[in-house]
Amino acid sequence: MSAPTTTDRLSASNDPPAQASIDDTLAVHPATHDSLTGDCLGDGLGDFASEYERVRRLTEQLAAPLTPEDQTVQTMPDVSPTKWHRAHVTWFFEAFVLAEHQPGFSMFQDTYWTLFNSYYESVGARYPRANRGHISRPGAHDVGDYRRHVDDRMLDLLSARLSGKRSDGGRPEDDALRALVSLGFHHEHQHQELLLMDIKHVMSRNPLEPVGYPGPRVAPRSPSTASWIEFGGGVVDAGNSSDGFHFDNEEPTHAVFLRPFRLADRLVTNGEWLEFMTDGGYERHELWLSDGWARVNEEKWCSPLYWTRDGSQWREHTLHGTRPVRLDEPVVHVSHYEADAFATWAGKRLPTEFEWEHAMRESMVAPPPRDDQAHRIDQEDGIEGFHPAADTGGTGMRQVFDSAWQWTSSAYLPYPGFTTPAGAVGEYNGKFMSGQMVLRGGASVTPKGHARVSYRNFFPPHARWAFSGVRLADTQTT
Repeated sequence: MSAPTTTDRLSASNDPPAQASIDDTLAVHPATHDSLTGDCLGDGLGDFASEYERVRRLTEQLAAPLTPEDQTVQTMPDVSPTKWHRAHVTWFFEAFVLAEHQPGFSMFQDTYWTLFNSYYESVGARYPRANRGHISRPGAHDVGDYRRHVDDRMLDLLSARLSGKRSDGGRPEDDALRALVSLGFHHEHQHQELLLMDIKHVMSRNPLEPVGYPGPRVAPRSPSTASWIEFGGGVVDAGNSSDGFHFDNEEPTHAVFLRPFRLADRLVTNGEWLEFMTDGGYERHELWLSDGWARVNEEKWCSPLYWTRDGSQWREHTLHGTRPVRLDEPVVHVSHYEADAFATWAGKRLPTEFEWEHAMRESMVAPPPRDDQAHRIDQEDGIEGFHPAADTGGTGMRQVFDSAWQWTSSAYLPYPGFTTPAGAVGEYNGKFMSGQMVLRGGASVTPKGHARVSYRNFFPPHARWAFSGVRLADTQTT
């Protein structure tokens, strides 16, 4: 245990809150007294400190409605308890930033490095992923103490090392620090989405049908009509080699040949999926890939993950509670196998990841902007919403970054010329490039400021608990 810091003084209350309060740390820390603005890759300290505050606060806002008991449950090996997510992203800053860059570094608690290491073999021992729900201690309150401690030390480091403006003659070690802190921001963004995916699965197993996040009651509407947008193909660039933040799996930019194709301008709806089900979609082997058909039979799939039959009515579990399926909303929580079967049934196909990327670039579609003056999780600096909304119609590509991740037909493989970065951060993406399929876009629960056109999400083809949906593609024949 390290010597007491500002964090220890802040957490000395006899009755600490279940969630860490980043406001407590930031209110007294000199690193945040300047009201500078800018993105997380900016040059000044204020940029990094304010972005650190924003990212860390959102995690706590998402966890705040959950009880300590909610935060401990694990309902399947792929799901991690909420408190584990809160601790793991904190461990990431401690292990990758503080341990490398803070003079006289010492661990907050050495066993935490085993409990909260996810898959970084080079960092040390790891507690089994499937057993994370076995751990009752540290509890949600203790994780809050851990977060406050690391927050304070991170702000000390930012104040000491990145207090001035960056120049062309800046120190290489400070550039390395900036890169690591930026990676930490986007890593926490990913776990904010995972936190919501996982607690949704946890609550879906409770017969009380709890409401995780109260939400507005939106009246269903008539689904919009889907249209097709055509693209000429040819030799196009894919990938990202810009100076802006992106993950290593998006590199390098390379040329890809595309045949003429067209993409649907919106996502497949629940109503369209219900037609697939009514037509025997889960009972017709000829629609399915072999491994997918085996899953259908082994796991008794007959609908999207969170749909249940109640007499003659289908109901859907959401983070807003369980309610009748709304036909106008995009279908979510379907696997790649289901998406492919639906596309076959519809006489279409899934797009390749390169078709998807080229189409969005040609359509000049960009992720929704973030309003740095907003402070609620359902406003611009948080997420679009806890459940995707129905398409309202219009022209051009829609439901790209704000509804559901879209399955592609592309396997998750390295781009030509991809190299794994040195060190532990090299384990972030490259070692998972086998047995996974690529999804593109973003979901309603994806933190704003995280997604981009070149972003490559990936899951195994049988995965269903992600906010995954379907955008159809077709090959132009004339």
